[in-house]
Amino acid sequence: MSNMTIDRKGRLSEEQIDRILDATAESFRQQLRSPILHSPSEQGLEFEDVTLPATDGVPLEGWFIPASESRKLIIANHPMGFSRAGIPAQLEPWKSVWSSSGNGFEVNLVPDYKILHDAGYNVLAYDLRNFGHSGQANGGIASSGIFESRDVLGSLRYVRNRKNTRDMTLGLFSRCLGCSSTFHAMTEDRAAFDGVRCLIGPQPVTMKIILTRRLALAGVPADRIDDLEERIVLRTSIGFARRAPQEWARNVCVPTFLYQVHDDVLTDPSDVQTMFENIPVADKKLQWINGTSARWDGYLEFQRRPQPTLEWLDTHMS
Repeated sequence: MSNMTIDRKGRLSEEQIDRILDATAESFRQQLRSPILHSPSEQGLEFEDVTLPATDGVPLEGWFIPASESRKLIIANHPMGFSRAGIPAQLEPWKSVWSSSGNGFEVNLVPDYKILHDAGYNVLAYDLRNFGHSGQANGGIASSGIFESRDVLGSLRYVRNRKNTRDMTLGLFSRCLGCSSTFHAMTEDRAAFDGVRCLIGPQPVTMKIILTRRLALAGVPADRIDDLEERIVLRTSIGFARRAPQEWARNVCVPTFLYQVHDDVLTDPSDVQTMFENIPVADKKLQWINGTSARWDGYLEFQRRPQPTLEWLDTHMS
């Protein structure tokens, strides 16, 4: 039996805090993969299983979902901890990770692809490195978009070299980690985005902010965030300052539509607001989602209210 105790004021013991900090840091050293529990076939969609290389050669697994007679293509990137199919946060061990923040329910991303397909878009949805069925890379660590940006660049290279997609009009639907990775990819190789018409970027987040919130929900004092960073650096060699989507946003070079749950308990609205303000293009939009504090509701927003996103795509992809 554990000898961990909580003091009379309800505070965590030092041993409990250490365990939480170590477990959180470990999740950056070896990421928990979400299984692929859904398929486009559930939505009546024809699809092709595809393998594409990141720019550093990591094999990425995905689906290509064709839309008959369409010359428009959306590349979909998923959030951290998800796969191209979503996250089964109603099941363990994901439920234990996310339920304290009100996110202990499933997000199935396949309906997104159905909506896009029916609106006349071909779709490429793939697993980022270290997620889903894609290859392990960089020792399996989470880099908050640094190494994952090579996957975004690889997906662009793939569709431009594929015979039946090379001449298509391109747009990006990059959620959370996918969005941060896209920002970093633009920072590293702006020319790769020449001809990309637009970016939909749901809920990018700065890692220090979300981890501070997660520690607070676990009862860990705010001043232990520096301790957590030290443990993450020991496991990944990457500190918070390098995990900087607010700064990468300064290099965004395509029309961009961001949206975010305003009262998301895992972040602060100032984070996405700063990213939005830092984006240097004039053609940009920020939409707040109200009436919930659950981050997952932001990932389900497109399924529930697709019209704003479809209108943005229609304007920029025509």
